[in-house]
Amino acid sequence: MKRHSGRILALTATLMLLQGCNDSLTDIQQFMESVKANTPAGIPPLPKAKPFVHVSYQSAKARSPFSAPRPEAVQEQFSQSQDCLSPDPARRKEPLEKFALDNLAMRGTLGDSSNFWALIEAADKTLHRVSKNNYIGLFHGRIMQVDPNQIELIELIPDGAGCWKERTTTMQMADPAVAVRK
Repeated sequence: MKRHSGRILALTATLMLLQGCNDSLTDIQQFMESVKANTPAGIPPLPKAKPFVHVSYQSAKARSPFSAPRPEAVQEQFSQSQDCLSPDPARRKEPLEKFALDNLAMRGTLGDSSNFWALIEAADKTLHRVSKNNYIGLFHGRIMQVDPNQIELIELIPDGAGCWKERTTTMQMADPAVAVRK
């Protein structure tokens, strides 16, 4: 009898499990149909590519548009076309000529009463020693005189018509309170 009741119990459990597998799938089928209905049918095609039109470069003899113009060439043309004051385009630039005078500071002097050198600090925190006839600043500034408290220089300023005008400029000794490095 125990054996018979075990079989009945196993048969009942199997039928209950099979009944759970036979459950209705209508809710899943409805969800799948709603997703299919709301999903677009496909991706729109890409627009047609425009054909490439080759344009040949006609100015092979002219200056390349991909290289910077030479400023020396422009200065030479002005010098040749007009007989007026201009900087020497063949002169080699000095290190302090890449800084504007606003970015230079006089920090001190060296020498005796007959010969002075000025100590100039550039914007990149380098210290340079200059004397008479050295060049500083962006406008071809030539040092005319070094005094214990100032430098006197003559700059060449372009006038816009191809000529240059001389301008006297003075650079004073920097204020010691401002000279403190951070």
